[in-house]
Amino acid sequence: MTRVKDITAIIEEAVPLRWQESYDNAGLIVGDPEAEISSALLCVDITEDVVDEAISLGAGMIIAHHPIIFKAIKRLTGRSWVERVVTKAIKHDIALYACHTNLDSAPEVGTSHYLARLLDLNVEATLQPSEESAEIGIGVVCTTTEPMEPIEVLKKLKDRLGLVVVRHSDLHSEPVSRVAICTGSGSSLMEQARRAGAQIYIASDFSYHHFADADRELTIADIGHFESEYCAIEILFEIIRKKITTFALHKSNSSRNWINYLI
Repeated sequence: MTRVKDITAIIEEAVPLRWQESYDNAGLIVGDPEAEISSALLCVDITEDVVDEAISLGAGMIIAHHPIIFKAIKRLTGRSWVERVVTKAIKHDIALYACHTNLDSAPEVGTSHYLARLLDLNVEATLQPSEESAEIGIGVVCTTTEPMEPIEVLKKLKDRLGLVVVRHSDLHSEPVSRVAICTGSGSSLMEQARRAGAQIYIASDFSYHHFADADRELTIADIGHFESEYCAIEILFEIIRKKITTFALHKSNSSRNWINYLI
């Protein structure tokens, strides 16, 4: 039988917890590392529906991209969805684990690297390198195999990710050869993308004023937070499956975007 700590060890060998940002809470959040489990459920966020899905599957562990707990919980009274999720997980002996900015920061297998490959881009550098290594850090700077018209980059992005919509600033006036990517909230790295010579910066959570500050030298493309990080499910599946083939892994059907669109 596989234990919780066996699965966490596999993940942390590929994407060590030391790679997470200082504000983050990646790792085992709820549960006994010695507990025996036969399957795990992979998701982006651990919602009440995801916990119910885990219960129905008999999964003893939920592995998410986003940590269910970011700040201290002082009470477990069920007043918030976070409290209800944690309480239900404990009641049903389900371990809760998060692989967040350590996965975002990982070279090769990281979320931004994944999107770069999906878009047929060549990773040249890390957008915001860590102190440990120039290869580890948040975001990537990429080159295109051949120059592309800006609108074609956005159309490819929308098609490959199955996006409902792409919010973008004014399009760059020249063919694009350099693209920066940061999955999740990437607005704070907009100037790094500019300094790296990117002509298009793909991220999410840009405000109105970020679009106002963009210019025709740098087009920002907001693809949505959930949409940019949904690939974490596939990445984590591949990391675990390469090391253990007899353990049941489920990709959540309940992992959902908090944002809805009326088109």
